[in-house]
Amino acid sequence: MRLLLAVVLLVGLAACGSSGSKSTTITTVPLPTNAPPATDSAIATKPVVTVPGTPPPTTLQISDLVVGTGQAAKEGDTITVQYVGVSYSTKQQFDASWDRGQPATFPLQQGQLIDGWVKGIPGMKVGGRRQLIIPPDMAYGANPPPGGQIAANDTLIFVIDLVKIG
Repeated sequence: MRLLLAVVLLVGLAACGSSGSKSTTITTVPLPTNAPPATDSAIATKPVVTVPGTPPPTTLQISDLVVGTGQAAKEGDTITVQYVGVSYSTKQQFDASWDRGQPATFPLQQGQLIDGWVKGIPGMKVGGRRQLIIPPDMAYGANPPPGGQIAANDTLIFVIDLVKIG
């Protein structure tokens, strides 16, 4: 399963969904034993994102689909990523940098991105592909961005490829 978040929506979503007072539970899903090693070709194409047929999780789910070999991202870094974002409820893509033909660059920090990205990307290495399943309280909550592609209190799935740091 590969899933990504939309960077364009993330900047707008951060303002709507961030919450500085909530405690956060993060679940790191073990890397499958058949996960491919990082190579230039491992993240060279847009991933297909599949929504699980189970109820959405209530905690942030982090799963490395491809383990990178480069520098690890940390909060405060400026990162460049390719991503795909899919709504858990509709199973439809709502954004993808891949469709715009270029990666997106932004600071990995509170106030710039939704909490799910700020808490789910640190530790990811350049050249890697990571899936984040983000519960509503770490995404947009009751205040989704305009456009109607994300419902209020929707869980989001992102598959993110870390292209570079800095």
